[in-house]
Amino acid sequence: MAAKSKSSPSDYLFSLVWIGAILYGVAFFLQNSYNIRLQAINEYGPVIHEFDPYFNWRATQYLYENGAAKFFKWFDHMVWYPLGRPVGTTIYPGMQFTAVFLKNYIVGDKMSLNDICCYMPAWFGVLASFLVGCIAYEASLETNSMSLFSVVLDALMGRYTEVGEKPAEKPTGYYKLSSYLGLRSPAVECAVFAMGFMAVVPAHLMRSVGGGYDNESVAVSAMCLTFYFWMRSLRSGEKYSYLIGIVAGVAYFYMVAAWGGYIFVLNLIGAHAALLVLLGRFSNKVYLAYTLFYIVGTSLAIQVPVVGWAPLKSLEQLGPCAVFLGYQILQYCEMLRKKNKWNRAEAWKFRIKFGVVALIGLVIFVMAVTPKGYFGPMSSRVRGLFVPHTKTGNPLVDSVAEHQAASQQAYWQYLHIMCFLAPMGFVFMMFRFGDSASFLFVYAFSAYFFSHKMVRLILLTAPIASSLSGIAVGRLVSWSLSTFLEDEVAEDATTEELTADKKSKEKENGKGKASKKKESKPSGETNFAGIAAIQDGFIQASKSTEGKIVKGIASIVILGSLYYQATTFKTYAWGISKGLSNPSIIVKGQLRDGQVVYVDDYREAYWWLRDNTPEDSRIMAWWDYGYQITGIANRTTIADGNTWNHEHIALLGKALTGTEEEGYQIARHLADYVLVWGGGGGDDLAKSPHLARIANSVYRDHCPGDVTCRAFGFVDRKGTPSPMMERSFLFKLHSHNIRPGVQADPEKFTEVFRSKYGKVRIYKILGVSRKSKTWVEQNRECDAGGWFCPGKYPPGLKDILNKKKDFAQLEDFNRGASDEEYQKEYFENLNNPELARKKAELQRQKEAKPEEEVKPKTISDEEKVQIYSTWEDTDDTTLMWKIVTSNAVDDLNRWLHQDPGAAWIRSSDGRGPMWWAFESKNQDIVTILMKMGVPHTDKDKNGLSPLDMLNQA
Repeated sequence: MAAKSKSSPSDYLFSLVWIGAILYGVAFFLQNSYNIRLQAINEYGPVIHEFDPYFNWRATQYLYENGAAKFFKWFDHMVWYPLGRPVGTTIYPGMQFTAVFLKNYIVGDKMSLNDICCYMPAWFGVLASFLVGCIAYEASLETNSMSLFSVVLDALMGRYTEVGEKPAEKPTGYYKLSSYLGLRSPAVECAVFAMGFMAVVPAHLMRSVGGGYDNESVAVSAMCLTFYFWMRSLRSGEKYSYLIGIVAGVAYFYMVAAWGGYIFVLNLIGAHAALLVLLGRFSNKVYLAYTLFYIVGTSLAIQVPVVGWAPLKSLEQLGPCAVFLGYQILQYCEMLRKKNKWNRAEAWKFRIKFGVVALIGLVIFVMAVTPKGYFGPMSSRVRGLFVPHTKTGNPLVDSVAEHQAASQQAYWQYLHIMCFLAPMGFVFMMFRFGDSASFLFVYAFSAYFFSHKMVRLILLTAPIASSLSGIAVGRLVSWSLSTFLEDEVAEDATTEELTADKKSKEKENGKGKASKKKESKPSGETNFAGIAAIQDGFIQASKSTEGKIVKGIASIVILGSLYYQATTFKTYAWGISKGLSNPSIIVKGQLRDGQVVYVDDYREAYWWLRDNTPEDSRIMAWWDYGYQITGIANRTTIADGNTWNHEHIALLGKALTGTEEEGYQIARHLADYVLVWGGGGGDDLAKSPHLARIANSVYRDHCPGDVTCRAFGFVDRKGTPSPMMERSFLFKLHSHNIRPGVQADPEKFTEVFRSKYGKVRIYKILGVSRKSKTWVEQNRECDAGGWFCPGKYPPGLKDILNKKKDFAQLEDFNRGASDEEYQKEYFENLNNPELARKKAELQRQKEAKPEEEVKPKTISDEEKVQIYSTWEDTDDTTLMWKIVTSNAVDDLNRWLHQDPGAAWIRSSDGRGPMWWAFESKNQDIVTILMKMGVPHTDKDKNGLSPLDMLNQA
């Protein structure tokens, strides 16, 4: 052992200063984390934001007033009219239970339930920041002393290096006293700076500002808590650290109760456990840690009603289950290996045999239960993370902006300087590798992959980016400060240690060869002795006078640069936070005279509904606003953001984007009032093309021959509606008495409310079917329990419902239904929007009334020659090929009527419509083209004429 070095009073003074600085840094960053999230509350008051938080608030209120027993048996007939929804068994209730617990046992009468819900995101934002610091600390401890390269080499060589607890790298110096408190440097510095990054990173702020009472605001803290305890259970040098796997399982249970994103957490830990096996790091500790985590976590998770047996049935969660079973097989094989004292070859032979038998048994089990529908399919959102395109095939999911792929600009917007610091921390981790630290590698790759697929999931990058950035900055700051604070005592201690080590080695060399054979050096020392020698050379050089000067200059540059970047990042984060703190339900605006006003139109409309309509009134509105209507107005809605029933939303979409008469005939059986968002921007008219697309996914006659409903929308940047949009139910109500000549039928609708700034309009439906309303109330079917009572559609909607075709998602293999033709055309149109628009234009021409038709256009001979001599593959050539080869004569006539030049287009191989017509033997199209003067004897790229194509066919 190295000799103990003496300590001076300055050591303890520096240690106290260092501890004080650490405590100040933690307090400063956590306070900053809290303050930055309160901007919305400070400006707008304790107001709940957005849409989904209003459902969470309403559910919390119900739980508080009725208790847990009634909550889990709550079937809400005020939503998804006339079907209703069993809320208690379809919600992740962790956040609601947390809020009620705080109200009942912590806060009491000091705060209202509404205020608690508004402040909770800020409170949990602080907690998440602290936990990210704990993660960075665990990953930066000196027990993570291996390098990634040595671990990989060990795995290839079939060796396992046991990493034990090591003393602090420098037991003297400015942090000696901290070592007595269990703190280690630079792990502490890494933890503090990781907290600082997490405190203000926009990727986390976007889901944790005050008033943003959404699941993610609590779930990120639960996720970080689970990750920390999982890493802690793998800490090297502690014999019983695996027991913390039990705590990790309990933390995972809270994560499951809080957010559906628990699937990511479970799979991430399962992937890390599998990686440890591949890296040759499987051990008794790793086995026990994962086994305890999985058993405890899964046993508790299945108690959450919305989850049930999904961890053992859903394809999204079977991966970690497979890892768990694999761990049991590996541990059994390992026990037999030790018992029988097998060598490596014998052990692997048995593992393979046993693994094959287990695999055969698993295959038999899967084949037996699959036909019975045991395994659940992936959700469309999860499936969308793995397909090569950026869409899921479900127009409802694809209509949500946050489900789109992330761009590089999005990463910079939400992570900023951490886009550079996190990779630097990743590199540091490669040389400070360990069982627990390796988790951050899996997390980093997974978070980037999934966030790249869906911009909403950039939220998942906040903890890992903050941890890695904190590690990078913490190590740089620690090294820089050490160059100034090392004293002579530390140098003397180092000299003493080197002398003691030298004597110890000389003593060991005298023991002879026999004792040498018994020793085993760590693989990192054995395999990278050359690198270690170079490192020692640098260390010796740095202790010279010149080396100290260079180190000092470098330290000043590093600290100065980091300070500048930190201030820039803080200013940027506060600016982003200000933008994120604007609740969508209240908008700050500016009048023409420069006066700043708060536009509160939306709440005014909901308050008007609450105060001026009967309690049993049903409100038709697009699903975005359903949560706010029930949460504020306390009125029944047709649909909301839960989006559990695709066909029901499609019916709503058909009512809003169908003709005024068609929409009215649906609305009078379902609603008493219609609420429309107007005023420009992201109002209902801007969203309406998505509504039409969703409607058409179930009602295929809505946009015949046009799966993406390009015929419904604006035809130019001036906002001119297409004929289909202009005839729609939504357009009539949206533009009533605003656009010239647009008026809703006064025999069907009466405008009863228009908000102050015109953002919301409410219409009373005339001629509401009281018969349908009464029928719905009297025909709910309850199960044996007496609380599950779903409703039915009234008979008055029978004719329209008979036209629907249930939407078959690509991933739902249990339904035995598929819609390959629809999906194929859907993706073709999304991937080639110009082609889809052309087809939609042809459809509009087909639907045009005789008086609307225009005279045929003509082109000059020069234009014909120019088009005919241009050979290129375009959307027009693709569409023309489809029209000609399918013998769509009417479509061709409409196109040529609008654009006669299309008859002369040619693709890159020199072929055009005449070639394709001869090849397909479509005489009618050949005749049309010949009448337009298109030649049939010219040659293509290969010297073939249209007549030659006929002979080949």
